[in-house]
Amino acid sequence: MSGFGLVRPPALASATVLREELFRLDIGRQQESWATARVVILDDEGRSTIALPARPRAQRPEEIGGAPEASPPADADAVARLVTRSGVSVAASPSTDAVLLGEADGTVYWALRADRADRAEEVAKARWLNLATVGGELPGLDAALFTTAVSLLTWHDRARYCARDGSPTRPTKAGWARVCAAKEHEEFPRMDPAIICLVHDGADQVLLGRQRTWPAGRFSVLAGFVEAGESLEACVVREINEEVGIDVTDVSYLGSQAWPFPRSLMLAFHAAADPSQPIRLDDNEIAEAMWVHRRDLDEALERGDWRGGGDGQLLLPGHSSIARIMIESWVADRDSIRGI
Repeated sequence: MSGFGLVRPPALASATVLREELFRLDIGRQQESWATARVVILDDEGRSTIALPARPRAQRPEEIGGAPEASPPADADAVARLVTRSGVSVAASPSTDAVLLGEADGTVYWALRADRADRAEEVAKARWLNLATVGGELPGLDAALFTTAVSLLTWHDRARYCARDGSPTRPTKAGWARVCAAKEHEEFPRMDPAIICLVHDGADQVLLGRQRTWPAGRFSVLAGFVEAGESLEACVVREINEEVGIDVTDVSYLGSQAWPFPRSLMLAFHAAADPSQPIRLDDNEIAEAMWVHRRDLDEALERGDWRGGGDGQLLLPGHSSIARIMIESWVADRDSIRGI
């Protein structure tokens, strides 16, 4: 197997923010930089303020209808921008519940949960949208900031008590750790590794599945969580076999993407399988699974993603998900994957 790789970075992994540990410990520097810092505001549902362009993409009106006036994004491929607020407009200095996202292009970024006043002020200027909905339409830095904000603030919401002794915890290190009241145990943000695998036949077919909670026509590549003591490659083999009863070989790594819903790290692979092997579904998770030809994927990609449709046609994952770029990359690679 050779030549198959992602044609571009996943939408939520196309840019990075400088993560400097010493900055997280330097309260003086944090205070000094606050005057020019920008703050990402999230509501309690994980949504942030998004400015949409005056002339949205015609092919996705359901995603961007009702947009207020806004300047077109600097990134020609984006149709939205993350709206941040100046630090001094939020507070005189960083509060204990603010989290330091990092630094980019000389600007320091933080994140905070919104209160009712924040929601009332900001909703008039931009729409409140979540990361899964709009992440694939944001410029790389905006997507990186949004992803990190959702990841960190979600972790803080769920880590208010120590896992060892049950005592309350408080944030420290500019939001990158929590310390318990009883024993000063230190805890750090947790990520759950999950594999996501594009299974192909070595020629022109890909194996897709539909979860039970998805409507008819909505399909994606297969995924599952890594178990304790298990390698990533072993997880790929096990999960595919458990979900659809198919044996895979030639497991190869493609890339990764944070998926903070609530705290996953998606690790992408591709693997080969024999399409003549009978599909055996895990009824608890998978409602349907089928081999799909490259030409049908071409047509589905042209139609858009799974936020539209509903008429029974094949619908593929949204642009925020690494699954989308995996399928796009495989369809684009018409020559290098041949033979099992």
